[in-house]
Amino acid sequence: MATRKSQALNCSAGVDAVMSILNEDVCVVLRKVLSAEQVTTMNAEIGGPMSKIAPGSLQSDPNVQDFHGIHTKRLTNLVTHSKVFRGYLLDHDLLHGVCERVFRRDSGDYWMNTAQVIDIGPGNKTQPLHRDLMQFPIFARPGPDAPEATTNFFVALTQFTEVNRGTRCIPGIHRDPDMWDTRTPEETVAAEMDAGDIFLFSGKLVHGGGANRTENFVRRGIVVSVQYCCLTPEEAYHLIVEKELVKTMPKRTQKMIAFRSVFLAVRNRQ
Repeated sequence: MATRKSQALNCSAGVDAVMSILNEDVCVVLRKVLSAEQVTTMNAEIGGPMSKIAPGSLQSDPNVQDFHGIHTKRLTNLVTHSKVFRGYLLDHDLLHGVCERVFRRDSGDYWMNTAQVIDIGPGNKTQPLHRDLMQFPIFARPGPDAPEATTNFFVALTQFTEVNRGTRCIPGIHRDPDMWDTRTPEETVAAEMDAGDIFLFSGKLVHGGGANRTENFVRRGIVVSVQYCCLTPEEAYHLIVEKELVKTMPKRTQKMIAFRSVFLAVRNRQ
């Protein structure tokens, strides 16, 4: 049976509508989260730092190199580089509304694991399929009913289409009993987006970056990984973000980068 396409909603649809699809498919495209002006501004903010980064991986392991991509650039510390990101995206009501639903009952609070700008250049091969929860493999052991370890908001800053082989995924894959099984590339479909859209997906979703077969088009997106607050973030924000800059940020943004307290779930066991 053919894999169905990712469903899409306008970002104004509200948390209930988003969660209805997310619970069914573990992924959904959110339309027009960023305006055209915000996309232009973010690309300008990112352009300088990104130009200083060489493509490829710093790791010697060939498997890691394939995963990172030989024609792929990754920029971290986005909180410092982009005012739109820290002042708007990380304080967005829909983002926090979704995270409250995903994490609050089982885990309590949440914060950001990492935010990376990813440029996938021409000639980059298909990224191996994977589930992001495997960053914390203990969450794979209970199978499909395990609590969410991580949820991702992938922000498109260019078009992502079937033609340019944007992010590939298998909607509904979270029902598989074996979280280590990542199926086959032939089962994937493209998460098609315009610049300003967000691909929201669970850590249980099987996905991977598609091969960039264009001659001169660079796909650019931002992966914003949010996780259970008992898990250590990949980025050590206390060491890389200036405290004076943190003071200018909205309170919810400060919490996302661990400059405010988080609270675990308190549940009645009776």
